[in-house]
Amino acid sequence: MDLGTWADRRGRVSTASGEVAYADIGAGPVALFVHGVGTNSVLWRKVMTELADVRRCVALDLPGHGGSPVSAGQDLGLGGLAGLLDDFCEALGLGELDLVANDTGGAIAQVFAVHHADRLRTLTLTNCDTVGNLPPEAFRPVVDLAGRGELAPLALRLAEDLDQARAGALGAGYEHPERVPDDVVRSYVEPVFGTLGAARNFERMLTSIEGKDLEAIEPLLEEFRVPTLLVWGTGDPNFGIEWAHRFRDTVPGVTEIVEVPGAKLFFPDERPEDLVPHLRRHWA
Repeated sequence: MDLGTWADRRGRVSTASGEVAYADIGAGPVALFVHGVGTNSVLWRKVMTELADVRRCVALDLPGHGGSPVSAGQDLGLGGLAGLLDDFCEALGLGELDLVANDTGGAIAQVFAVHHADRLRTLTLTNCDTVGNLPPEAFRPVVDLAGRGELAPLALRLAEDLDQARAGALGAGYEHPERVPDDVVRSYVEPVFGTLGAARNFERMLTSIEGKDLEAIEPLLEEFRVPTLLVWGTGDPNFGIEWAHRFRDTVPGVTEIVEVPGAKLFFPDERPEDLVPHLRRHWA
């Protein structure tokens, strides 16, 4: 689905946590998709299109990403973002869910899931932050730049140079970043780096998302029994397959780890065919 057509599937809703933009496609039981920092709901467009025959697929934009603004004083930590998921579901009247998440969205989903297990049919995590790996060591220098307030001025250049954004910010997440269309790169980069204010909000989010918040829910993860599927790209320098195995050893609800050879962080966009069949099977 091209982004012009995708735009027709988008909406916006007021929640107790602020305004949230989202995409909504298909019919049936609800599947909620959560992206991570630096992307937005566009990441899920191919997967959602393929699954629209069996689910009402909903994907929100996190604050400061896609079409969702950041409100003054908004809590951008994991607890606040998990609360936003809850408020978003309430605002749309979403009931029982199949929850699917990627990257930082996986950490947010874990916090949401352990506090709302009764609302989940299933959980699926693709490459994402887990206890002991937030932030990943390879990404820590970026978080350190954000903490010093030095990331925003550098990031402004990415919104002006799509080739640099493709090779730099997105290069580690795609096997073939050179194949990512300009409009997709632009949809990711402009909301977070298009202005200095947006880039400052991005800095604030990066420094608000802390590993201690995942560590705090580890006892709840050890009791979490909602059927949980891990679909994990093996070519990801940030979230190696060993983290999926550690998560499985911690969480009794994990039913299976599916390894996707060579796939990187954003494989739901780049290789949707390596996720969709597993979701169908997991949901069935």
